[in-house]
Amino acid sequence: LSVGSLVLAWWLNAVAVGGAHYAWVTGILGSPAGLAFLAGWSVAFFYHLGNGIRHLLWDAGRGFEIGSMYRTGWAVVVFVMVATAFTWWCAWWSIGGQGGAGA
Repeated sequence: LSVGSLVLAWWLNAVAVGGAHYAWVTGILGSPAGLAFLAGWSVAFFYHLGNGIRHLLWDAGRGFEIGSMYRTGWAVVVFVMVATAFTWWCAWWSIGGQGGAGA
């Protein structure tokens, strides 16, 4: 998450600078390696979010039974998969979906 936050700051700087620097940064992030990095970052983000909510429940004194621990653990895994897939689906369709931006 820390490295991803630095990449986000780098991208925001490129947006502010614009022009060739922005095209260069988006080219790197749009490459297969860049997309793999962003996918991993989104998985880490949603895992951190889901498990953070789980820990908030624990702070409230709920969910300490062994069965509840297993259920909430698997709920976090399902949340990560669904939230990541939904985020990437929204991103895919916002740029034009299957046919690209010009389709």
